[in-house]
Amino acid sequence: MPDACRLVRALALPAIAVLTMGSIGRVQALEQRTLAIHNFERARLGIGPLKWDRRLAADADRWARHLARLGYLVHSPDDPADISPQGENLWAGTAGAFSADDMSKLWLKEKRNFKYGVFPDNSRTGDLEDVGHYTQMVWASSKAVGCALRRGRKDEFFVCRYSEGGNILGERPY
Repeated sequence: MPDACRLVRALALPAIAVLTMGSIGRVQALEQRTLAIHNFERARLGIGPLKWDRRLAADADRWARHLARLGYLVHSPDDPADISPQGENLWAGTAGAFSADDMSKLWLKEKRNFKYGVFPDNSRTGDLEDVGHYTQMVWASSKAVGCALRRGRKDEFFVCRYSEGGNILGERPY
């Protein structure tokens, strides 16, 4: 457990600094703020940090642009030939009303419904949709993330892609 404590301490100060910057713009430093929220929770659980991946961010941006044109949320289809598909978290909200932190923190709030166990039996409510974003955030074998934000006519769409993808049937998140 001492290694986990050192990891939490090492990540806590930068994460807290990013999360408490009062003068930062609503979506400025999206990469750093998103990583800080993800990695603070992962460190708290003793899970290694995610790294930012430009390729994942480019994939997320393509899908976010698609969602902005559609005007509603829908997950991207899996490629049946891909033996290691990306994980994906989606968020949508009124354009201009939410900060970069709000977007990831909404997924983090799903923790209140989370129970540790074998996926998909991880929800206290019995509904996987109540915890699926959170479990992807903390999925131990996910090592990289890339995210993008796009504005549609009325809403903004935030997409994060993870490698390797989590939420794998029959496995534990961490």
